[in-house]
Amino acid sequence: MAFQGLVPLEVPVVPDGGQGREWAERELSRSVYQDAKPGLIERFWQWVREFFADLLDGLTGVDPSLGVLLIAVGAAAVLAVSIVLVRPRLNARRRKELFDAGEQRVAVDHRRLSEEAAARGEWDTALTERLRALIRTAEERVILDPQAGRTAAEAGQALAGSFPAAAPEIRWLARRFDEVRYGHLLATSVDAERARDLDLMLERSAPAATAAPARTLAVPR
Repeated sequence: MAFQGLVPLEVPVVPDGGQGREWAERELSRSVYQDAKPGLIERFWQWVREFFADLLDGLTGVDPSLGVLLIAVGAAAVLAVSIVLVRPRLNARRRKELFDAGEQRVAVDHRRLSEEAAARGEWDTALTERLRALIRTAEERVILDPQAGRTAAEAGQALAGSFPAAAPEIRWLARRFDEVRYGHLLATSVDAERARDLDLMLERSAPAATAAPARTLAVPR
């Protein structure tokens, strides 16, 4: 009996042994995998070769349809493992910038956001916005030069040089910023209060004096 008006369904393509290995090699040849740690990729490639060699050797005498299914499952497993291996490497390479792209807020704006977040008990935002307020204040006081794309660690290191007495606290806050914003660790009320105290202290402090340029005295004749 003819059924008119029905759209034929596409049958999924199931790879044979050679195709499964080729698909895995093609996927792993992409630049995103090649940019990962070389030693890890080389070991993984060796594991892929041995995996498919053992799999194909074990298919002798196995029903063809079952063998094709095992190869397809094996290829999918290889791709899944490759993604798991490469993803942490890609995340680590992401630059941990202090300010979001296009951020235009001034110090008072970041300080207000920090205080409002603290009032709501949102300690992560209270801490991260406090460091941003602290760095913007240093830029507005011409202690630091504005620099796009600067990380929290870079900003903290630069500011610590201008306030050596507070350097340990500045570096602590920069480190906590990265842990909270990029490491998914939670800030606490104690962290937020400690960051606030540091901000207030630096506002009342003068940066370390730099050596004044030597002057040439005119000697009367």
